[in-house]
Amino acid sequence: MGIVTIILVFGVMWWLVFFAVLPIGIQSQHESTEDTVEGTDPGAPVKPNLLKKVLWTTLITALLTFVFYMVVTSGFISFRDMAPKPLEG
Repeated sequence: MGIVTIILVFGVMWWLVFFAVLPIGIQSQHESTEDTVEGTDPGAPVKPNLLKKVLWTTLITALLTFVFYMVVTSGFISFRDMAPKPLEG
């Protein structure tokens, strides 16, 4: 498994984890006790905490990518066995 494959797996996995982490702990403006900012949607988050979510996403993704790398390189799962076998004449 090459470095490009690992980077691609990390990138795809990062976005999947980010979208899963994004709604955690969100409180919209109409749910909070603070006044709604004029001109914004009432469903907009009060404090999205994006930096914290990006850091958690990176940490979780690094762990998942490491586990993926270990499973693939250990031979526990072989993608080469999934290729169709040639037909015998």
